[in-house]
Amino acid sequence: MREGMLVGPIIVAIGLVMAAIAFAVVGAVLKTADATSEIRLSRNEARIAELDSEVQSLRSELSDAQTELARLAEEQAMAVSRAPVADSQLMVVTAPEITGEDEADDHPGIEQMTEVGTLDKSAFNKGITQPRNRVMLELLGHPRSSYSTDCQSVTQPKLKSLLETRQVGPLRVTMIRPALDSLERILAKLKASEPEIHDALGTAGAMCARLIRGSRSSVSNHSWGTAIDVKLEGRLDGFGDGGTQFGLILLAELFNEEGWYWGATYNREDSMHFEVGVETLSRWQAEGKL
Repeated sequence: MREGMLVGPIIVAIGLVMAAIAFAVVGAVLKTADATSEIRLSRNEARIAELDSEVQSLRSELSDAQTELARLAEEQAMAVSRAPVADSQLMVVTAPEITGEDEADDHPGIEQMTEVGTLDKSAFNKGITQPRNRVMLELLGHPRSSYSTDCQSVTQPKLKSLLETRQVGPLRVTMIRPALDSLERILAKLKASEPEIHDALGTAGAMCARLIRGSRSSVSNHSWGTAIDVKLEGRLDGFGDGGTQFGLILLAELFNEEGWYWGATYNREDSMHFEVGVETLSRWQAEGKL
């Protein structure tokens, strides 16, 4: 009887032990599965982060490409409105003979500041980066909430507070104050070194909040009051004709010294256009001027 009475408890004990072993095995399997899932999840999250970074980089590159295309569209539109210089009028001077480093008297073939010659583009904009829309928006934000291809006023309060209309040498222009201060230094040097060019200088526009002509989204740098178009003796330099007025070559040296980017080195030259470079804008921001 005693042996029979012990069988039941022994079977129950064995059952409990087996249940415990089964529970432990299942728990171990579940833990292994959880660990594997966590590893896989962690790897997926890392991959998603990498893909997101790649997407952001591609978006940035796409934005730059769209801005460049918009700029080219604007250049094409502007080319229609400007009469090109005939080949017979284009005075060819082999680069780098004209770099802005010599005086006009050193070039007997050049008699007037508005005479046109070829340009050694490599001599200009060294260390100066062209300010594209992405940089301008990061530094100064949108000048207004909506745009057209016509000039409109700035509505953004912070940017609006930076704008000022000032008589700078022979020019009366509206720009942000640090750009006006820089322009004053440029024209003071120009008056001292090339008084005739200084007195002949005029403007074809500075502040103008608008889209780049031919674009539905890219904003012209004139919209931030950081760009200016100039003319000599009332004459605009021919757009996209491959030539540049001699007087602008001398002027460009001074703009470059102040960290302005010269449009003469665009794919289709726009020699009358000057805009504050990225490095200078970043410095102004660091100095609290923006």
